[in-house]
Amino acid sequence: MSSPIKVATASLAGCFGCHMSLLDIDERLIDLVGHIQFDRSPLTDIKKVGPCDLGLIEGGVCNAENVEILKAFRRQCKILVAVGACAINGGVPAMRNQYSLAECLEEAYLHGTGIDNPQIPNDPELPLLLNQVHPIHEVVWIDYFLPGCPPSADTIFTFLDELLSGRPIQFAYQQIHYD
Repeated sequence: MSSPIKVATASLAGCFGCHMSLLDIDERLIDLVGHIQFDRSPLTDIKKVGPCDLGLIEGGVCNAENVEILKAFRRQCKILVAVGACAINGGVPAMRNQYSLAECLEEAYLHGTGIDNPQIPNDPELPLLLNQVHPIHEVVWIDYFLPGCPPSADTIFTFLDELLSGRPIQFAYQQIHYD
């Protein structure tokens, strides 16, 4: 590959573990540096995604801001990848889906807080919560799915290495199956 591909990353409703796995590639990152240029990511602190070849998204969709970010990534990225269980099926954040949003907010902010005059936050600066947490493929088209909670560094490296080299993306059984 002659020029580096532009890569953007984002974390929606999740724990940031998938980004940690990306960093866990360790010294193999050096092998990728000449082939990748980061756009929006925690490494660059760029807030808005620009035109990119590859977008890596972790986390589910739980609020209006997540929807905006995800749709911007889909518009700007030629290839969009759901990274990890939260992006693929909602993961741990989607455990709240068995309750109404009102029940979740009341439990978190009103019951048993030990605070005088507890209240549910109502600030226009806070993103509007969705009634349910959604996997990202329910909002936009996804080109690839990298399973795991989080996917291993080996899985992420294999994906990037094979994508960059133009080879079909194939994983060893242990990289995508969790017994």
